[in-house]
Amino acid sequence: MSNQSQNLFERAQKVMPGGVNSPVRAFKSVGLTPRFIDRACGNKIYDAEGREYLDYVGSWGPMILGHADPKVIEAVQKRVEKGLSFGACTEAEVELAELITSNIDHIEMIRMVNSGTEAVMSALRLARGYSKKNKIIKFEGCYHGHSDAMLVKAGSGAMTFGDPDSAGVTKGAAEDTLLARYNDLTSVEALMRENKDDVACVIVEATAANMGVVPAAAGFLAGLRKLCDQYGALLIFDEVITGFRLAFGGAAEYFGVKPDLVTYGKIIGGGMPVGAYGGSREIMEHVSPVGSVYQAGTLSGNPIAMTAGIEALKQLLEKPEIYTQLNEMGAYLADGLREACGFTVNNIGSLTCMFYTKEPVSDYDSACKSDTAGFSHVFRELLAAGIYVAPSQYEAMFLNTAFSKEDLDFTIETYRKILTQ
Repeated sequence: MSNQSQNLFERAQKVMPGGVNSPVRAFKSVGLTPRFIDRACGNKIYDAEGREYLDYVGSWGPMILGHADPKVIEAVQKRVEKGLSFGACTEAEVELAELITSNIDHIEMIRMVNSGTEAVMSALRLARGYSKKNKIIKFEGCYHGHSDAMLVKAGSGAMTFGDPDSAGVTKGAAEDTLLARYNDLTSVEALMRENKDDVACVIVEATAANMGVVPAAAGFLAGLRKLCDQYGALLIFDEVITGFRLAFGGAAEYFGVKPDLVTYGKIIGGGMPVGAYGGSREIMEHVSPVGSVYQAGTLSGNPIAMTAGIEALKQLLEKPEIYTQLNEMGAYLADGLREACGFTVNNIGSLTCMFYTKEPVSDYDSACKSDTAGFSHVFRELLAAGIYVAPSQYEAMFLNTAFSKEDLDFTIETYRKILTQ
């Protein structure tokens, strides 16, 4: 462990809770001091002392084109010269909105915000305001940001720390959040039936990627669509991770199921802080200033962030072969890890997760059977070998276009060596 990272962490703990600005970064669950990253390029990151790591985190998903993509960097540098923020309308926000609405058929209007959490919070308020109903159905283990109503059996950091709820969330804030089992339509239908006149929406990670990677089972999303139509509820796809990654149109395109509302983050900003929510014109025109559902943001549509997002999305549109390449690499990595390690490896597209169990993982309960102590051991050995994965069992390995077959072979062989020592 680098002395520089240790020194920085000691300084950070004096001025920031836990020394971090997001809990999973603390490396608490793996018993280490976090690495402080100085720079990145392609699929490599470099810590404060200059050590190189093969990066499977990719800023938790946004870097689908690799770190410091030359075209994105050039576009941002040119835009920065004109100023950082105006708190006013700019052409860039219109261009990004047009780019998305003209290429994703289930989005006719979109509103830019600053994070995935903000996008989800706003979409839920819109669903309630549009439907004039109160209750929300979410799924155990699915993470939708840290707004109060969503911190009920959440995934990722909440699972890592062994407490799926949060202090400070009142009973009133969570009482309208109903919990269903992921990949279990019967549990959803039961909640719909019991609350048939008051379910505003069902929100789901169309591929769960915050309890590890847990793809939607065959027919699950189509079944949700049917139930929402039957009971008059909106279907919201949380595509903060899967949006523009599984396909340009995200999981909705990949699975061929049309949601009423979609939330975005990560890739939509090209590496800058951006979130968004969108849907049909009929629903979105309930948002202020044309409708009665209030939502605002001083830095929403920031021109620097919009510019980064435009350049990233243009490349994904212009080169559809990127998705073929990423999907093939993801399948290759997953197959190699299964053969090398003998554990359950879930994969969809460029998202992969190895669970330290031999049982299938299809929902929150089965994900929780993974041996987290085993994960922590492997994580430490991987880090020592120069491979950087998320410091939590319940996160994805993200691939980007900078990865090569040699990188994947090195990773697979490193796992094999660690687990056969």
